[in-house]
Amino acid sequence: MSQRYQQDAQFSAWKKDVASLIDHVRLRSFPHVLADFLGTLCHFDTILMVTFKKSFRPVILYPTDPAEQSQTLHNYLSKSYILDPLFNRIQAGGLPDVSRLIEIAPDSFETTEYYQTCYKDFDLVDEINLVIELDKTVTCAISLGRKTNLGTITRAELLRLQDSFPVISALVRQFWLSQAAEYVQFEKSDSAMKQALKTFGTGVLTKREQEISGLILQGHSSKAIASMLNISLGTVKVHRKNIHTRLNTSTQSEIFTLFLAHLNEIENAHNGNEGEA
Repeated sequence: MSQRYQQDAQFSAWKKDVASLIDHVRLRSFPHVLADFLGTLCHFDTILMVTFKKSFRPVILYPTDPAEQSQTLHNYLSKSYILDPLFNRIQAGGLPDVSRLIEIAPDSFETTEYYQTCYKDFDLVDEINLVIELDKTVTCAISLGRKTNLGTITRAELLRLQDSFPVISALVRQFWLSQAAEYVQFEKSDSAMKQALKTFGTGVLTKREQEISGLILQGHSSKAIASMLNISLGTVKVHRKNIHTRLNTSTQSEIFTLFLAHLNEIENAHNGNEGEA
């Protein structure tokens, strides 16, 4: 009887929380109220809500308070997102509504320089992502991060997120319909970023080596790259050796540094052209 009472009380609290979300769905305060609601379903230390749109850099929905935005987060939004496993899976399509980063990340993600210099700074041991298609061109990603003190997400928490996802996604879409204009003004083209990936190593690397260097930067192991490109593991190893020789590097960290330098050059040129225009 006590268990039934507890379940009824929990459902009653859930309905009140959803009612509060509905009250705020057309207000700028909605993301904050949504963060509070998600906190009743799953414990987390960090939360990030961003929108991804083809040909544009991510736009942050929450947190919007500069005091809550670290330099690492700014680096992610301006550059590092292009190597983010979540971003790349969204671009590829077929991502589950609710998933853990460990389930979608490349097999060697934790060895990447992106992980070491960007993701690791968040000090997370688990990340749960809710992915919501807002329209045909825009996707919202809500990332819940858990640090060591919380440990990995429990099965009960994951089930609560999955059960509530249809309501959450419907309300987020309604919020976007009413507030999209407030955010699209902050959109910036990602043309420089895409050009950097496409042209990294041009004149030094072959087309295949450029392709493989991009996969290395994203965190795919030689075995995974061989499977993705339908070539032998030995061939991938030869390509990796040639990449290091041609770029005069010996570690993935050095390749990452060269990529960032290449990106900065393109962005500076891009900004200069815009200034002249």
